[in-house]
Formats: sequence, structure tokens, C-alpha cells
Amino acid sequence: MSLDTLEAPVRTTEPTLFRFATAGSVDDGKSTLVGRLLHDAKAILADQLEQVARTSADRGFAHGAFDFALLTDGLRAEREQGITIDVAYRYFATGTRSFILADCPGHVQYTRNMVTGSTTADAVVVLVDARAGVVEQTRRHLAVVALLRVPHVIIAVNKIDLVDFAAEVFDDVSAQAKAVAAELEIDDLHVIPVSALEGDNIVDRSGRTPWYDGPALLELLESLPSADESARDAEPLRLPVQSVIRPQGGLAPELAADPATATALRDYRAVAGRISRGAVRVGDEVEVSGSGVRTVVRGIRVAGVPAERAVAPQSVSLELADDVDAARGAVVASAGTLPAPRRDAEVELFQLDARPLTPGARVLVKHGTATVQAIVASIDSRYDLDALTHVDADRLETNDIGRARLRLAADLTLEPYRDSRHEGSFLVIHPSDGATLAAGIVR
Repeated sequence: MSLDTLEAPVRTTEPTLFRFATAGSVDDGKSTLVGRLLHDAKAILADQLEQVARTSADRGFAHGAFDFALLTDGLRAEREQGITIDVAYRYFATGTRSFILADCPGHVQYTRNMVTGSTTADAVVVLVDARAGVVEQTRRHLAVVALLRVPHVIIAVNKIDLVDFAAEVFDDVSAQAKAVAAELEIDDLHVIPVSALEGDNIVDRSGRTPWYDGPALLELLESLPSADESARDAEPLRLPVQSVIRPQGGLAPELAADPATATALRDYRAVAGRISRGAVRVGDEVEVSGSGVRTVVRGIRVAGVPAERAVAPQSVSLELADDVDAARGAVVASAGTLPAPRRDAEVELFQLDARPLTPGARVLVKHGTATVQAIVASIDSRYDLDALTHVDADRLETNDIGRARLRLAADLTLEPYRDSRHEGSFLVIHPSDGATLAAGIVR
């Protein structure tokens, strides 16, 4: 099989995938917007539509025959309380692109869930109530988006119908959002006036906002470039090793009968994992973290099938020309591109657990497939979301965002988050109960 044959499906199918997350303050209408988007994009099955219509009627829904929020709030507690609690992943497609949508909660106590939903997003849609403008929770969401370096940020100014589609109201909210985005150094910002309840500028451009000449929300989502469309071949390979594959037990009689096959299988050894960044080809020179040894990729298997090339985020096994020590936790990388291993790291932490994080705390740090012991050497500051500046702090409480320094018990090949969202992120775990204490990024 030729290299061109292998490349064709990658270039025609993978670039269509786009990941985006939604976030908003309480009662901004986020669940309604997501429901409207899925409904108008014809991504809802007929039986689900009938069920939602019946439930809307039973509850005496006052804004028409259909409560679009019921399409997204899947947990019973969400439906009963009228709020979003959990991150819900929705999958839908249009004629030009496939989407993975992470519907994140808007309540301040669920900010940790927004971090989860935004980590791998190509874009985040932040809802703002046209009547309230940018509020503290909006600033919190934008701060998280900025720290996580989400490539594209969309401000959906919702409930524009409740302000009589007034251009001056939209302009005022848009100016507020752009001012905060500028402070946070968010480069790619789009602001759209929408009515989730009535469908204005969700899938189709609305005639009731003639003063707005930009795209509808879905139109914009279909046109924004995704991370999958970037030149991944130009990025250095990163393959966190999950396991080492060796022959186990005796060979099947039909294989053992062929001496050449039997010898090849007995000598077979490969490292397996999911490519987090870049691409790899047979013949590429690579190195393995920790050992510093360089070798050549002799063979690649994707889903057990030999291949000449593999690309992120495929799961693969690599057969290396030399018998290199590459246990779980090691990283296979393009030769000469690995940063120096380190045991100290200046980091940004998103506190997720109810237990505060304090200096001296003994924790585990999970980075890729590696997990090492660590100590919180210091808590340096906490992010003040009102002033958008860091203030002195000696601990991090639930939902705090702060800067800290970690001292690791073993070497890790940490990379700055600005260079790689995958290699620059990690989890802080409680060593006793295994709970995730914080999500972190390398400064």
C-alpha cells in the first residue's frame, strides 16, 4: 500500500471534526440555545421531539409548544431544577462538518466542569444575557478560556428579542465583552446577537437584526478552522507510552510451522499508545524520554494493521529498530525535540476539590501516562476575577485559579502549555483516595 493511499482518508474525513463547548451564567438560556441549535440543525430524533413536546405541554411551558432546554438537560436533577449540572457531550453533523459539543454548567460551583469541557475545545460559545451584559461569571468563563488558550471564542448575546432587537444594547454588550477579552489577551473573538428561544441567528441569519451583518452561530461554527485542520505533520511527534507489546505464551501451530514467521514474532517488541501530537512515519528517527536513546521507527500498526504513517490522535503501536527501554510513562518523540526533563514546575492550577490546596501538601501529578509523587512547594497567588489580576494567596479553595510551584519526585518532560495543550497540562491527584484535586497547566 502506498503512502498516498494511506493519506487520502485522513485528509478527507478528519478535518471535518470540530469540538466546541458552551458556557454561560445562570438563566442566560444556554440549554435553550443548545437545544435550538440541535433542533434547527435537524440533529434530534423524531421520538425525542415528541417526548419533549409532551413534557413541555405537561408543564405548561409558556413560550410556545416546545421547551428546547429539555433536549439537553439529561439528568433528572437538571430537569427538575431547571439548571445544568453535568458536562453533556452531544454529537451532530451538518453537510460540511461533524461536531462534538460539550455543554458545560453555568453555575459558579460547577466551574470545574467547564474546565473539563473546554480543555480540548476548538471554540467556546459563552452566552451573555443582553439585559444584564457582562457579569462576574462571564469574566470567570473568559478567564478560564484565556488560560486554557481555546483558539476561538464566541460571545452569544442572547435574549436579544427581550430588548426589542436594539442595536445599541448589542453594541454596548459587545464593547464590554471586547474590553474583557482585550485584558485577557483573547485574540480571536466573535460577538453574535441571538435569540435562543425564537431562533434568531442560531442556524439562519435573522431579518430582525438588519444592523448585524455577520454570520449566524452555526454558519460561524462551520467556517472556523479546527485544530484537526492544522499542519499536524509539521509538529513534532509525541506518543505517551501506555504499554509495551511482547509475544506472550507459545505461538499457534500454523505460525510456528513457518520458521521465518516464528522468528519474527518471537523478536517482536513494540510500544503502544495514543499519539497526542504530530505524526510518525516508518523510517522516522525518534527518541525516548528518560533514556535519551535515539532509534528509528521500523514498523507502525494502527488497529493491528500495518501502516506507513500515523497521525494524532490515532492509537498506534510502534516497532523500533533498537531495543530501547520504554516503559509506561515514557514519551516517544521526534528526535531532538524533547525538552529537558525537570523536577520543578511553575504552574497555573484550577482547584476542583472541596479540600483546599496548601503549601507542603503531598500529591500525585499525572502527566500523560506518567504518574509521579510531588509536593506543593508554594502557592504564589490567586486570580482575582473582578480585577483580572493576581493577588497574594497561601491556599487555593474550590474553583480558585492560582499560580503555584510543584516539586516532583521524578523527572517529567513538561512543556509550556502555550506550545502544546496536551503536553503542557496535567492533573493533581490526592495520593490516598485518588480524587482529582486540581487541573494544571505549565506556565
